[in-house]
Amino acid sequence: MSAPSYDDVEVGTELPSQTFPVRRVDLVRYAGASGDFNVIHWNERAARSVGLPDVIAHGMFTMALAVRVVTDWAVDPAAVVDYGVRFTRPVPVPDDETGTAVEVSGTVAAKLEDRRVRVDLTATHGGAKVLGRAQAVVQLG
Repeated sequence: MSAPSYDDVEVGTELPSQTFPVRRVDLVRYAGASGDFNVIHWNERAARSVGLPDVIAHGMFTMALAVRVVTDWAVDPAAVVDYGVRFTRPVPVPDDETGTAVEVSGTVAAKLEDRRVRVDLTATHGGAKVLGRAQAVVQLG
């Protein structure tokens, strides 16, 4: 797959949507890589004791999943020059073989100066948005 060209991309261009599975083992791996061993990401009893429905995915893990839609589309992950989100809802992850899923879609929302575009992302879990104001700025050729 080749990278999109600034001249060929229009406002409203939809990026290919993706669904990302999330299992407890993914949270363990992420905790090891990030150093974030907060108990709510691995201990169901502790998560429920603070009012959560279950163990929840790390916010930064969810954020990383979402931007994969952009990096896959742009081909070069370094083309993402800015990225930000607001965390709006947790992603509960059940303790089974299936886990859960985060669905992500993206749309080119604006063409900017210097051959950059702004991509707005929508990340949902169970039909509810889990990230708000998820936006990436991508440098295109």
